[in-house]
Amino acid sequence: MAIQQTVNQLEQKKINNNSRIGLLIIGVILIGANLRAPLTSVGPLVTSIRDALGITNALSGSLTTLPLLSFALLSPFAPRIARRFGMELTLFASLILLTIGIAIRSIGGVPTLFMGTILIGLAIAIGNVLLPSLIKHNFARNIGLMTGVYAVSMNLCGAMASGISIPIAFSSGMGWTGALGCWGILSLITVFFWMPQLRRPANGDKNVQTAQKQKNMNLWRSGLAWQITFFMGLQSFIFYTVITWMPEILEQKGLNADEAGWMLSIMQLAVIPITFIVPILAGRLQSQRILVVPPAVFLVAGIFGILYGSELFIPVCMMLIGIGVGTIFSLSMMFFSLRTRSTHEATELSGMAQSFGYLLAAIGPVLFGWLHDLTHSWTVPLLMLVAVSALIFIVGMRAGKNEYVTAH
Repeated sequence: MAIQQTVNQLEQKKINNNSRIGLLIIGVILIGANLRAPLTSVGPLVTSIRDALGITNALSGSLTTLPLLSFALLSPFAPRIARRFGMELTLFASLILLTIGIAIRSIGGVPTLFMGTILIGLAIAIGNVLLPSLIKHNFARNIGLMTGVYAVSMNLCGAMASGISIPIAFSSGMGWTGALGCWGILSLITVFFWMPQLRRPANGDKNVQTAQKQKNMNLWRSGLAWQITFFMGLQSFIFYTVITWMPEILEQKGLNADEAGWMLSIMQLAVIPITFIVPILAGRLQSQRILVVPPAVFLVAGIFGILYGSELFIPVCMMLIGIGVGTIFSLSMMFFSLRTRSTHEATELSGMAQSFGYLLAAIGPVLFGWLHDLTHSWTVPLLMLVAVSALIFIVGMRAGKNEYVTAH
């Protein structure tokens, strides 16, 4: 009787654990879906927002740079917040903040537009930093697979948001406020799916004492941490610069506005399978140096193709650029786990890399535009991206070496 009771208890415990893991996987996928869509949905609507509110081009352009600055501002503090309140609760609070930010942004006034945008950026910054660490903590044996799953969710929803914003705004008659506000439904659904994670199991805080002992660690003095940071940051530099300026470049090469927009879509769609495959490959290799070479080559080939190639090869060049940045992004996410010994170190490294990385991302489009104004040509700015690609290869070979970051 006692043996049967014990067996039943063990089976029930197994069922409860499997249920929790299943809900956690769904939660990770949903959080990933929220990390890009509220931002990528803005780009196609910028002109409508500008005309409706009567704001300047510079002010409307800041709608894309404000979230990046929010990422850079909050990312270093996200690990401390998570250490103080717990990772699950911090992510839950960020989802609520994201929902509030989307609602405020969709009210329709200029002050609420920018206030909501800042809140959205701060909320997403927390998710960006903590999700790789959450995966390392809960899926230690499947880091590559789970990283790929959340990255695909993030990029797929981001691409969808870019494509459906205009139809939602105009075909449905909801306007730009409705097109931006509908993403609050996704974040609200995620809030409810994440609530079960607030009931953590008894061993959920097993790393707390270790984290407390390590809380004064300083990865900013680690050479390897800086290599990973530059690897992440330079990728963001290229991606956001291309997203900002490539349509205008392609129009000058003979494409119309619609065709130039589709080229960006092709680039983003090319990222999706890569962000699933690369983390799995990276997780199976001790050293990831071999995975650093192809994306650097693809970036250089794609950029040179845009600069010197014919109009016929533009789709291929955009796919090469998409595969390049997608591979580097996926490797960056994996390095946060593969180059650290603990969840705490992974969170600190993620915060450091994303803070500096998104600061570079915010600088990239401005520097690119300044070089264009200075030279009255796209040649020098594009050659700058080639040089950045070479730097990515250099730091990536160091970041891909099989060793751990050291805290000081």
